[in-house]
Amino acid sequence: MSNRIAAARIQTAPGRVQSDAAWGVILVIPYVVVFVFVVVYPILYGMVLGSNPDSYRKIFSDPIYLRCAWNTLVFLIVAVNLKLLLALFLSGFFYNTDTWIRWVGIVFLLPWAAPTLPAIFSIRWMFNSEWGMINNLLFRLLGIDGPLWLVKPNLAFLLVIMTHIWKFLPFWTIILLAGRMAIPKDHYEAANVDGATRLQVFRFITFPALKNLYITSTLLSTIWSVGDFNSVYLLTGGGPWDATHVLSTLGIRYAFNIGDIPTGVATVITSLPLVIPIVVVLIRRLGRGE
Repeated sequence: MSNRIAAARIQTAPGRVQSDAAWGVILVIPYVVVFVFVVVYPILYGMVLGSNPDSYRKIFSDPIYLRCAWNTLVFLIVAVNLKLLLALFLSGFFYNTDTWIRWVGIVFLLPWAAPTLPAIFSIRWMFNSEWGMINNLLFRLLGIDGPLWLVKPNLAFLLVIMTHIWKFLPFWTIILLAGRMAIPKDHYEAANVDGATRLQVFRFITFPALKNLYITSTLLSTIWSVGDFNSVYLLTGGGPWDATHVLSTLGIRYAFNIGDIPTGVATVITSLPLVIPIVVVLIRRLGRGE
């Protein structure tokens, strides 16, 4: 009897495999369709739009482009590294389990959790040179006229960097805090027994354990920050006098303000020589399990 049941199972197994494979294909098809239309098609269409050599001649001859390329490089170097460095040390602050620190942590998360539009517009209103809160406080408390924050190019670009850090610092602090929480507490207890100072504990225990996570977060943050359009456009609009544009906002300026979509796409494509090497390094690190 058992042999007959086993034989029946063997005979029906191929049919079940085919049925399972058919259902697998049916379930995968929607994801493939969405991937093709949402990812593959936009990328290919963008490459076609940005394939015209005249577009590149136009942007390279535009004096604004060189300033935007420099702004993008400065933005990435300063904003990303300062943001991750602050996140590294703030993760140590929030590692403490005191109740009041937890409440501070809730307030600290608000900029990242808040919608981008009102969050950045609130900063724009605060630093308005005529009726903003910052200049009003400077006048009432110190009797001095505040600087023209959004009128002077250097100050405006500094505010762009500060806004980006303020908006995304909580996210990377949480990432590094999770890395700290994964470090075995036995290491810290042994260091305390040996009489190690806080600096020695950070140097020989905390940072070696977080180094790979810190480097990976820096690379990933750099990739995301190349396309940070909101911090610039919502705060300064690329002004004053197009002095705070980065490549992402300059591409929008060409495509929608001027109506030259191919040139706008070509402007964004010029950032690929910076992005692609970072992506390659990041993939290699993830492939090595780092």
